[in-house]
Amino acid sequence: MKIGVLSRNSKLYSTRRLVEAARERGHDARVVDVLKCYMNITANNPTVFYKGSGAPEALEFDAVIPRIGASVTLYGAAVLRQFEVSGTYSVNESIAITRSRDKLRAHQLLARRGIGQPITSYAHSADATADLIQSVGGAPLLVKVLKSTQGNGVVLAETKKAAESLINAFRGLEADFLVQEFIREAAGSDIRCFVVGDKVVAAMQRTAAAGEYRSNLHRGGSAEVVKLRPDERKLATKAAQVMGLDVAGVDIIRSNHGPLVLEVNSSPGLEGIERATGMNIAGAIIEYIEKDSLKGPNKMKGKG
Repeated sequence: MKIGVLSRNSKLYSTRRLVEAARERGHDARVVDVLKCYMNITANNPTVFYKGSGAPEALEFDAVIPRIGASVTLYGAAVLRQFEVSGTYSVNESIAITRSRDKLRAHQLLARRGIGQPITSYAHSADATADLIQSVGGAPLLVKVLKSTQGNGVVLAETKKAAESLINAFRGLEADFLVQEFIREAAGSDIRCFVVGDKVVAAMQRTAAAGEYRSNLHRGGSAEVVKLRPDERKLATKAAQVMGLDVAGVDIIRSNHGPLVLEVNSSPGLEGIERATGMNIAGAIIEYIEKDSLKGPNKMKGKG
């Protein structure tokens, strides 16, 4: 099988592991930078071309693995869509990726399907500041920029006055943001569930560094293996299914009223969770592609 890994950096741990796992299982794997691709949009012969250091070439793969960074979501999804139009299998579809990247849309879709989440509010009017704060139970609370990644753009407001100042400052910058309930009892920890297909293949608990409220490993958080409860496994797989993702990192948090979904990530990193759990997650992804791609090109999953 010819597999294309759509990634801007072939040296990234996740990209390297996917290529290694594919080759170990006998496949021809190649890394393709989506920003070096261009498209021939036609009904008769839809094609993706690649312009690297040499002459342009038409790309043909049996399957692609999108590892599209948040900063290039729009163009990366367009390239992926062109592969889909030409009948190429993708382990995560373009519509599922854009659905999950829009945090407001993702929260709304999860809520519609009864997926538990921290109380989340959104408003445009400056007159709604007090109502936003009250609706999530008051301070402390989190303010999250809609395009935040790896903990960037997520700020904790510990008092009502701080929350008002922060919300008004974001409005002044014309930034789109959510206001979200702060789950104090989680004590700076959350759980990353790595979903492949309809199963959680690995899970790790991430704990924030001293003095930090964000548990992201990029921010100095630590990780350890965690045993999931049945309701947590069910929640993680259902959240991925609602987004339409076959490979997803579902972040959940344990609260006094049960597990809650924080986010569904369409390009979850492999480094932290493979090292924490010792599991070959890259191999599990390739094995899933081998079986699922036999069904043919993707059909859109999820609604909205």
